[in-house]
Amino acid sequence: MADDRMTRFEAGLFEAAVEEGRRENRSARQQLEHWTRLGRELSAHETGARRRIAAAVRGEVPLSALATEERLVANAELDVAIRERAATASFGRALLKEGVTAVALDDNGVLVAFDPDGASRPLDTRRAHPQG
Repeated sequence: MADDRMTRFEAGLFEAAVEEGRRENRSARQQLEHWTRLGRELSAHETGARRRIAAAVRGEVPLSALATEERLVANAELDVAIRERAATASFGRALLKEGVTAVALDDNGVLVAFDPDGASRPLDTRRAHPQG
């Protein structure tokens, strides 16, 4: 019996699974499971090509040293790693620690400047203070 635990996916990934699933006659869930199994199988095979790809992803080998197919896989792995790290990175906190003002969107979508001393101010006053 399948274990139906709840899991969340990035909206873009889910939408891509919906689209690809339509082409492959699979549900979004089936498509995500298919991609997961493919990734697991690819990761499990320790071949010379896999070792070269891993070395390139770590920056130990230039991407130009890989064959075309290996480069495609390495670029895909790099793209995923960049997206994952960017989603969890907090550049604002690092800037504030260095004494630099950080700029971000608040929960209402207003662009706000956050100063190292803890002060903050909206930068787009039209959105921060809508006219009635």
